[in-house]
Amino acid sequence: MIALVRGEVAVRRPDHVVIDVQGVGYLLAVSAHTLKQVPAVGREVTLLTHMVVREDAMALYGFATEEERELFLLLLGVQSVGPKMALAVLSGGSPRELVATLAAGDVKRLTAVPGIGKRTAERIVVELREKVVPDHTPLDGDGLGDIVVSRGGDDPRSLARDGLLELGFTAIEAEKLLAGANGDAPEDLIAHALRAARP
Repeated sequence: MIALVRGEVAVRRPDHVVIDVQGVGYLLAVSAHTLKQVPAVGREVTLLTHMVVREDAMALYGFATEEERELFLLLLGVQSVGPKMALAVLSGGSPRELVATLAAGDVKRLTAVPGIGKRTAERIVVELREKVVPDHTPLDGDGLGDIVVSRGGDDPRSLARDGLLELGFTAIEAEKLLAGANGDAPEDLIAHALRAARP
């Protein structure tokens, strides 16, 4: 698995770049968002990558940030969303903007992406809405912090968060309620969160 490519930009096109790594050119399909961060031909760049292997082809996809790569992988997990469609979604704005769109359940904004109909947009929102959480911690003065991509897990806090989601709380509400919770078991964390949720 190729996880990262560092080298000189040899080709820069609207949907892909070629990076020369010691004489070997790697073609990476990229989103419009990542392309904006790729320098001119002849300059050095580092891109995170994900390789998709199929019977008839191997393809590399490049990303400027870990957040974008995480979102790409989450999008690939949605039924009927392939790599090209995932890149199209990522091209619609920054990872933070996409997370905000998903958290808000903004189907209309997703249908503005070429190739995505209402049904696919709704499926993306339903399947990913609770898996991404915008962190509103101030960072660099832009009012938004890093994106928290939640894939779940076996640790008590993740299990407690999943429990709160099943009880009807949003991902953002669950994170806030668990922020000050103490306990070693999911049940204790959920109980603390429910007490904090009472008016």
